[in-house]
Amino acid sequence: MSQLTISQRGQQMPASPIRKLVPYAEAAKKKGVTVYHLNIGQPDIETPKAVLDAVRHAEFKVLEYSHSAGNESYRKKLVEYYSKVGINVNHTQILVTTGGSEAILFGFMACLDPGDEVIIPEPFYANYNGFAVEAGVKVVPIVSHIENGFALPPISAFEQAITPRTKGIVICNPNNPTGYLYSREEMETLKSIIQKHNLYLFSDEAYREFCYQGEHFSAMQLTGVEDNVVLMDTISKRYSACGARIGAFVTRNQQLLDATMKFAQARLSPPGLAQIAGEAAVDLPDDYFDETKAMYLERRNALVSRLNAIPGVFCPNPGGAFYAMAQLPIDDSDKFCQWLLESFEYNKQTVMLAPATGFYGTPGSGRQEVRLAYVLNTEAIHKAMDCLEKALEVYPGRIK
Repeated sequence: MSQLTISQRGQQMPASPIRKLVPYAEAAKKKGVTVYHLNIGQPDIETPKAVLDAVRHAEFKVLEYSHSAGNESYRKKLVEYYSKVGINVNHTQILVTTGGSEAILFGFMACLDPGDEVIIPEPFYANYNGFAVEAGVKVVPIVSHIENGFALPPISAFEQAITPRTKGIVICNPNNPTGYLYSREEMETLKSIIQKHNLYLFSDEAYREFCYQGEHFSAMQLTGVEDNVVLMDTISKRYSACGARIGAFVTRNQQLLDATMKFAQARLSPPGLAQIAGEAAVDLPDDYFDETKAMYLERRNALVSRLNAIPGVFCPNPGGAFYAMAQLPIDDSDKFCQWLLESFEYNKQTVMLAPATGFYGTPGSGRQEVRLAYVLNTEAIHKAMDCLEKALEVYPGRIK
């Protein structure tokens, strides 16, 4: 009798590099050690009260399915939001998704066949790998470098990576995990590439509101490539509402919208209560992000200055989002991040970081780099940096 087997897809599905160290953190806490979580992009900023109140005070007798594309009232609210940030679309060009994650997966499944390729500058958001495995898509990484702050790789790097199976390019702007903010000129460079090779441009803009140096320029603002551009979006980070699981798939390509709608119908509908929250979020005052952005800027400055003051550490100043990538004088970031939780403490405290290896597609890359999410208050960030500085002094695998 043959044995039950797990699918190739199931075996190839990568574990989350951000969450795999959780058991070690839990064990450290059981020993009475305080763990400063700089490993995951979960903001500590309160979800706006008006957003939560909209759900609390919603009146209905049946929590029914929404439209498969999302409630029309919410999609029309999103048109208002996008108009404020210089993106002109109508509500029929928006599909509401279960988080930004589903928007990315829908994009891959509607635009690419199994075996097709997408080019992604690395380091990149680790879950792109997972979505690619689910859709049978091959990720082709092209390297960006910490020395120039992870700027967009040159056109030649894209050209060398393009094959007959290449169907798209994926970017995250501002970037997770690097915090890099792509300039208008870099976006125009991407436009020239997708025009020349007739590719899709998938643009993940989850961190649009958090730009500290320069203005955000959306892929949806590129002209002449309307059918090529797919925007993947979410309210998770924007309004500190990660658990709402409400995102958006936005494109002006009607044929693509029609195809994606079939995927949306197959999963029935996005979460109903969260769409109520999303509607209320669009009505927040125009200055809502000023305080949040100022808070993140203060945290960024504290983190980056402390990192660069530690001997042997280099951290470029990120232009957006709430992440930074740092190069450390260590032998292996996976070992180091586990060691911090398993074998190190300073004043009964330690810090949890994300090894950069999980953000690269090229094997062996990122072994001396870590990602830090500055989602804690500045006092906690300083204490976390005290821990890191002391840890690097005694880490057995430190590189001289």
